Amino acid sequence: MPILEGRNITKKFGALTAVHSVDFSVEKGEILGMIGPNGAGKSTLFGLIMGVYKPDEGEVTFKERRISGLKPHEICRMGIAKTSQIVQPFTEMTVLENVLVGGLYGKNLSLSKAAQEAEEILEFIGLGALKRTASGSITVPDRRRLELARALATGAEVILLDENMAGLNPTEIEAVLKLLREIRDQGKTLVVVEHIMRAVMGISDRIIVLNYGEKIAEGIPAEIANHQKVIEAYLGERHTSYR
Repeated sequence: MPILEGRNITKKFGALTAVHSVDFSVEKGEILGMIGPNGAGKSTLFGLIMGVYKPDEGEVTFKERRISGLKPHEICRMGIAKTSQIVQPFTEMTVLENVLVGGLYGKNLSLSKAAQEAEEILEFIGLGALKRTASGSITVPDRRRLELARALATGAEVILLDENMAGLNPTEIEAVLKLLREIRDQGKTLVVVEHIMRAVMGISDRIIVLNYGEKIAEGIPAEIANHQKVIEAYLGERHTSYR
């Protein structure tokens, strides 16, 4: 039984249909990749999962419970968290205090317990040495790790990653991929939106492809890399050699 599922999801903004009749499912412990051109509906679908938007049709369920129509903080406390495409830490707060927020308000922990878990998460994520540093002064790669640390602090079972590797160099990307595999090994389920094809193809168990708000393909990376509709809409011939 999928841990997270969407059935016939449709969302319109005026005359624009951002997501049209999309079905998806995510199994517990899976890394699901989601790709597609800019404007394909990926971020809108994340917004529908997190309660930022309410679907015009269809429903999203988490552990067989309907979550469409719930507020974002309610969905977060149920066990789903999302990192932001544009990193926005509380810049006047320290790295540790940023992660504390996730434990206090996402997981509803006491201050002492949230502080303990935040320190453990920062050590795991590789930011332990920066815990007393103002988050506004850390590098972009470290800010992206901080985004992930805040999501982990909520105790989420499912984490939605919205272009968490954007702007990173190849060495930094490999480090993030290693970290994501370690997070999955801890029992988390990940949904990864990414434009860096070698990264998403290399880490995903399965991939869905959106184009103009519709799902045009779904399968393992090797199938997606050689899917004619996906090549025409997004990948191009130069991406068909992935294994």
